[in-house]
Amino acid sequence: MTEQSSERTDQGNEPTSTGSVDSAATPQMPPGSEVTSPGKQRAARRRKMLLGAAGAVALATVLVIGIPWILEALNTVSTDDAYVNGHVTFVAARVRGQVARVLVDDNNRVRRGDLLVELDKEPYRTAVSIKKAAVETAKTDLQAATAKVRGIEAEARSRRWNLQHAMENVANQEAELRTRVAGVDKAKAALTLAQIEFDRAAKLVTSGAASRSEYDHRQAVLVTARAELVQALADVNQTRVSLGLKPLPLESKELGQVPPDLDQTFSAVREAQAALIQSAAQLGVLHSYNQTPKEMLDEFEKSGSGDIDRTFARLAAEAPAVKQAEAKLEATKRDLAQAQLDLRYCDVVAEIDGVITRRNVNPGNNVQVGQGLMAIRSLKEIWVDANFKETQLRDLRIGQPVDLHVDMYGSKRTFKGRIAGFTMGTGSTLALLPAQNATGNFVKVVQRLPVRIELLDYNAEKDPLFIGTSVVPVVHINEPATGPDAGKFLQAHLPGSPSAGSVADAPGDGK
Repeated sequence: MTEQSSERTDQGNEPTSTGSVDSAATPQMPPGSEVTSPGKQRAARRRKMLLGAAGAVALATVLVIGIPWILEALNTVSTDDAYVNGHVTFVAARVRGQVARVLVDDNNRVRRGDLLVELDKEPYRTAVSIKKAAVETAKTDLQAATAKVRGIEAEARSRRWNLQHAMENVANQEAELRTRVAGVDKAKAALTLAQIEFDRAAKLVTSGAASRSEYDHRQAVLVTARAELVQALADVNQTRVSLGLKPLPLESKELGQVPPDLDQTFSAVREAQAALIQSAAQLGVLHSYNQTPKEMLDEFEKSGSGDIDRTFARLAAEAPAVKQAEAKLEATKRDLAQAQLDLRYCDVVAEIDGVITRRNVNPGNNVQVGQGLMAIRSLKEIWVDANFKETQLRDLRIGQPVDLHVDMYGSKRTFKGRIAGFTMGTGSTLALLPAQNATGNFVKVVQRLPVRIELLDYNAEKDPLFIGTSVVPVVHINEPATGPDAGKFLQAHLPGSPSAGSVADAPGDGK
């Protein structure tokens, strides 16, 4: 600009004649036109270059930002109606009592097993001592019942042998009866022989062939034979009477006959059977009086596989008195265990890891069973509930990967997750008063369906998520689904079941 000014100054200082010559030699410009200087031309070219560069930068920016945005819009589904959700465990008293100490306050971090509240333990310690004394008493009662049953067992053994002995006595008397009947037959034969010899001697004495003394001897033998026959008959009838049978004359053909079941119906056998039934009843074995003694004995042997000692040992162990004492001992032990459990329940502990909230108990309060004391919000068992529009559900499947943008962390932190399941109903159908659409005034409104998203590789110690905070989930619908039930709408297995497998190990089904 300085050079141009000097040129113009020099030109202005030249003589007028020279200027006239130049004017005549140079063609004249039309009126109103301006002469463009080289400087202005360079400025115009610079402006064009700057505008071109700005347009190129703008186009590059549009391409860099717009193309990924378009690709993301085509390959993902997202919603801003989502929040962090999790389990809340309400802490309640399991026994009644007075609060002695409260060791936590709202927002305190606790771990499973930490002591939260302590109740007064003295009444429960007293109850434990009483239950222990009851257990010792029940043990003594069991020992006494066992000793008593042992005595009954010995008595039953004796009566069992008495029954068998009574049956054997009947059998012996039957054998003795048959022996004495044989003696009667023998006496009859001897009497017949004596009668024949006496008659022969009487004839010989009359003819003088035999002496008088021989006659007297044969007569004495005959009288003796008659007496022995009478005695033999008396012995037979005595045996019959001892067996409960009526006496019979000598001419009876049933003199040696007895009923076939006499050893089962005899009075002594029945008496021994009744005594055994009484002892067996005290051992818990009930017999019917319609059973025969032999059936009773056979039953005793069969119950012990042929070993009578084993049978009585089993009956003594299963006797009603022993069972009753054992049941009483068991009941007292259960009472003691319950008392000890109640004593342990005086210490209210945390059942999960989490953070204390809603504390409403103080030392000195009297609490009842089931009364809520506080709540614990879990830091680990959390998930995201995302309410997608029904028009967005077409491409959503279980197992699809999700990027979770949490407002409280901003864009610095992105959590990873996967779709875990779908709620089988919209919020309006699950409402307390669902909308009545059968009136003819139905207006279609796009509904939202809750979709559960589980977190992957979540570390509550490093980046904790608070329940209720807002989340923007971005579901990658074109990436392969992984984990249990991948690619499905419905869950086929219960979470945690062996067939469900783990999220990390399960293969993806893809789309």
